[in-house]
Amino acid sequence: MLSLERLIEHALAEDIHTGDITTRAVVPGKRPAVARLIAKEDLVLAGIAVAKQVFKRLNAGISFSACYADGTRVSKGDLIATIQGDAADLLMGERVALNLLQRMCGVATLTACFVEAVSGTKVRIVDTRKTTPGLRELEKYAVRVGGGVNHRTGLYDGVLIKENHIAAAGGIAEAISRARAYIPHTLKIEIETESLAEVEEALAAGADIIMLDNMNLAEMRSAVAMIAGRALVEASGGVNLDSVRAIAETGVDIISVGALTHSPRAMDISMLLD
Repeated sequence: MLSLERLIEHALAEDIHTGDITTRAVVPGKRPAVARLIAKEDLVLAGIAVAKQVFKRLNAGISFSACYADGTRVSKGDLIATIQGDAADLLMGERVALNLLQRMCGVATLTACFVEAVSGTKVRIVDTRKTTPGLRELEKYAVRVGGGVNHRTGLYDGVLIKENHIAAAGGIAEAISRARAYIPHTLKIEIETESLAEVEEALAAGADIIMLDNMNLAEMRSAVAMIAGRALVEASGGVNLDSVRAIAETGVDIISVGALTHSPRAMDISMLLD
């Protein structure tokens, strides 16, 4: 996984490459400047330290003063941060810093909306692996900032037997048996199911977590009753803000939402140079 330093270095190189032609032409020489990051809409702040690191990567002497910590609900018009340094450095860092900050705020803000929608239930809102390539660590951090919970980070830190694994293994029972024989006792086994018959088979085979994939509300309620606390129950597939509350009220323990990281809207934040 890319470290934050390498990620920022790559993003800056991608944008600046051989040099900022416009800034070189329009802003010659050294020119002290002050820039302000302004929220143009209500949002949950996430990634302020990442934005700071972008500017520091360009010039360690840049002063970056954040007005709020990650997780703060910021209102339209609020000053998020003040940045002081050479105008050329501020202009070169502007787009990369905003791209990362706006994306992370978008993830955190959308996550907070889902968490609020299931308030009062026992449900945990979790993310998926449907992340932007190279940005998974940042996006999953933003999910946590928004009040959500991370599912597995990648293929290496959790067992999730999906439809194609089941087909390749020759069935649910066989897939779970092979997984149990392979993994250490400290890992749990989760398996995807698409029908109540598959739920029953997964339960009999000793699954620790049973995912209900694209089931309707009636099927979810029946599955929860069938499982009766013998495994954790995760609902997944096509979850949105209109449906998430009803899904939570079926009694499931976890709702995974791919949209948290694959479909958030970048929040509107501007950098204004004085």
